[in-house]
Amino acid sequence: MAADGNPGDLRYHAEHDWARIEGDEATFGITWFAQDALGELVHFEAPAVGARVAKDQSYGEVESVKAVSDVIAPLSGEILEVNEKATDEPEVVNEDPYGDGWLIRIKMADTSETEKLLDAEAYRRLLAEQ
Repeated sequence: MAADGNPGDLRYHAEHDWARIEGDEATFGITWFAQDALGELVHFEAPAVGARVAKDQSYGEVESVKAVSDVIAPLSGEILEVNEKATDEPEVVNEDPYGDGWLIRIKMADTSETEKLLDAEAYRRLLAEQ
């Protein structure tokens, strides 16, 4: 994990979403920055397994005590799995956004999309500008 708390093995989207790439599959979640800005999560509106997600488009919503926010897909593909723990106990996203608090897993439609995501250092610079 990088000194700023953002894991170095992940790729990041400017909308504060992350992707863990494993071959032609990717797991998505929201960053520590996003969950911290939202506050305590009370609901994750998850998409259905088998649905398709498109890079830079909303695939669900997280609701906190402060607001409802779209969750943006960092990559395109077909949903293979939804984290039931995040739907049943959304506070897990606050407690462990890069671990047990992941949201969905997809089979990527185009692995070259990963090249457009930020690495941990570029994401850190983005946060410094905000």
